Amino acid sequence: MANVYQRVILKLSGEALKGNGTYGIHPITVKGIATEIKEMYELGVQVGIVVGGGNLWRGKTGEELGMDRAQADYMGMLGTIMNGLALQDALESINVPTRVMTVLPIAAVAEPYIRRRAMRHFEKGRVLIFSGGTGTPFFSTDTAAALRAAELNADIILMAKNGVEGVYDKDPRKFDDAVMYHELSQEKILQQKLAVMDQTAASICRENKIDILVFNMNTKGNMKKAVMQEHIGTLVKWEE
Repeated sequence: MANVYQRVILKLSGEALKGNGTYGIHPITVKGIATEIKEMYELGVQVGIVVGGGNLWRGKTGEELGMDRAQADYMGMLGTIMNGLALQDALESINVPTRVMTVLPIAAVAEPYIRRRAMRHFEKGRVLIFSGGTGTPFFSTDTAAALRAAELNADIILMAKNGVEGVYDKDPRKFDDAVMYHELSQEKILQQKLAVMDQTAASICRENKIDILVFNMNTKGNMKKAVMQEHIGTLVKWEE
């Protein structure tokens, strides 16, 4: 299918895994996300997933409470591994072969992230879950998604938002007159500091010519529509 992306990096927020709860992992919600991912997989798309850890822990929150920021960030990285394992379990329960790879050495539960091994997994038709963030503090999982997309030559980053349709000129949850962009450049993201991804991640995408599609993951079928290049959400293009 010519209009289907061949390889994508799907960025999932940790909050998407908690369902209606205030924190934690909600298995039924995770199973629903896995079902949406399976629809992409069945189109023959090579899917890499970077999952956040905000449903379990945030490094910035720990810092605000008096913790050392680096220590708090490492705790958040461990949270992303827990989320990755939960997502792997949900995917494999519906017969989607999956591997969890992490930049933090934790061989009992996940493979070490090695670029060439990841490429081989893609060739063998496995969904990959990249956990552990970048492996270093002070960088977000948005940056991890940008790095994985760049080094694995992904066609696009799919930013699956929890209840947000795309990129707006201001917060749609606070302002009724907020206007959604259907397309804009990464230069504008950087200049206006729009809340799509952090500035480091946006810079990596622009420098490596990687587009980003921001869409609402809570709308059933949106992940499949995203990889089929249907007009949903906001397309953030690397060029003007």
